[in-house]
Amino acid sequence: MEEIKTHSSMLLPRGRWESYRELHMFHRQSCQYDYFCKNFELHENLVSEEEENSLLEEVEDYLEDLDYEYDHWDNAIHGYRETEKSQWSVKSQAVLRRIRQVAFSSREQQLSLVHVLDLAQDGYIKPHVDSVKFCGSTITGVSLLSTAIMRLAKQNNPEHWVNVVLKPRSLYVIRDVVRYQFTHEILKDSESSFRGQRLPRARRISIICRNEPS
Repeated sequence: MEEIKTHSSMLLPRGRWESYRELHMFHRQSCQYDYFCKNFELHENLVSEEEENSLLEEVEDYLEDLDYEYDHWDNAIHGYRETEKSQWSVKSQAVLRRIRQVAFSSREQQLSLVHVLDLAQDGYIKPHVDSVKFCGSTITGVSLLSTAIMRLAKQNNPEHWVNVVLKPRSLYVIRDVVRYQFTHEILKDSESSFRGQRLPRARRISIICRNEPS
């Protein structure tokens, strides 16, 4: 079966990838659709259940002392806790190496700090483009605990959007054109539906890696 990009054996093949994606105002034969597919990847089951539990146990030690916040410095996130980690257990380091090998080329300089974002069930992430001051051309994250819907919309034409189902233990990779020209968000639980079907969202933790600004 044809793959969107042969970057990893865990990359969803084109036929199965279609079942995770909902398009609005995009046409599958257009060049816009083609460049979206080339610059957004979804990898299913990048981590095992055992690895997910290990990551959660490690980050919970820090997060449990924090309160959920409902104001963000750039008004992008509502109902969240977060931290950045540089020290990880041996087991977690192996998972992070796998994430980095899938998402980044050997030529890219990566940020050493890993961003951990804990989104409450009533939390959400508003449409935004990550600041070029803080990260470069690639953003990648592993989703833990709950399925969520990520919406990516063209900055200059936001009615053109793509909804992507992010299942627990899956990895998304946003790079280049999609990273700079599309906003991304995590929908509220109350708005979480896919192809007309309700898709409830609970608490979600993401482990996010980025490369350095250019």
